[in-house]
Amino acid sequence: MSKYAAITTPSIRTAQSNRLLAALPQATLKRILPDLDLRILRMRQVMQPRRRIIREIIFPLTGVASMISLGRSKDSVEVATIGCEGMIGLPLLLGDKEAAVEVFMQVPGEGLHLQAAAFRRHLKLEPSLTRALLLYTQALLTQVAQCSACNCHHSIEARCARWLLQTHDRVIGDVFPLTQQFLGLMLGVRRSSVTITAGALQKRKLIRYSRGVITILNRKGLEKASCVCYPFITKEFDRLLGTPAGRRQGTAPHI
Repeated sequence: MSKYAAITTPSIRTAQSNRLLAALPQATLKRILPDLDLRILRMRQVMQPRRRIIREIIFPLTGVASMISLGRSKDSVEVATIGCEGMIGLPLLLGDKEAAVEVFMQVPGEGLHLQAAAFRRHLKLEPSLTRALLLYTQALLTQVAQCSACNCHHSIEARCARWLLQTHDRVIGDVFPLTQQFLGLMLGVRRSSVTITAGALQKRKLIRYSRGVITILNRKGLEKASCVCYPFITKEFDRLLGTPAGRRQGTAPHI
C-alpha cells in the first residue's frame, strides 16, 4: 500500500484536468480510470526520489512540481517544472526503474497516482497513451533545453516573470505559496537577488509578495516583463499536446 492516503477514485471530468489524460480517447481513459487514485500533493513532498525505485506515476491536476538536478557542490538547481500538463515518473515510460533527478512539490495541489505495474500494463494495451506520453516527453525536453538557455542569457527579472507565469498557468486562482528560498532555488540565485527581483516586480504592481505568498496582480504586465522563453515553451506544449480549455486571459502563446 502507498504511504500516501487516497482521497477518492476520480471521475472522468476530474481526470481530464490533466492535459495528458484529457488528450486520450474517452474509451481509453475509462479503462485506465479504475487504477487511478486521487491524492493530495503536499508542499515539499518528494514525488520522484533520486536513485531509488520509482513505484508510481503521478498525473498532477493542480500544483507545481520541480525537477531538481544536483551538482558536485551539492547545490540543487531546477531544470524543469511539471504541472497539469504532464506527468511525474517519466523514466518508467522510457524503460528505466529509477531517476537521476529528484522531483518534489513546490506548490501543493492534487494528483492522480498510477502504480508502476498498472502503468506498464496500460502502455502495452493502449497505444494512444504511449503516443501522448512520448509527445509530452518531447515537450518536456524542449522546456529543459529552453530553460537552460534562459538561465544563461536572460536577466533574473525576466526569468522570474517567466517562472511565475508558468506557475500561474498550473494553479487555481492568482495566489500561491512561494518562499524566497524556493524561488532562489528555481532561479539558481541567492536569496538577496530574489528579494531585489521580487521587489522590482512588486514596485511595478505586477505581483504582491508577502510572507511567502505570491499574488499575481497584472498577468499581461507580467508577460511583457518575461523573456521570449515563456511564449516559446507554451507554444511548443500547445503544438504537441493541444491548447488547454479555459486558458487564462492575457496568455500569449506566440512569440
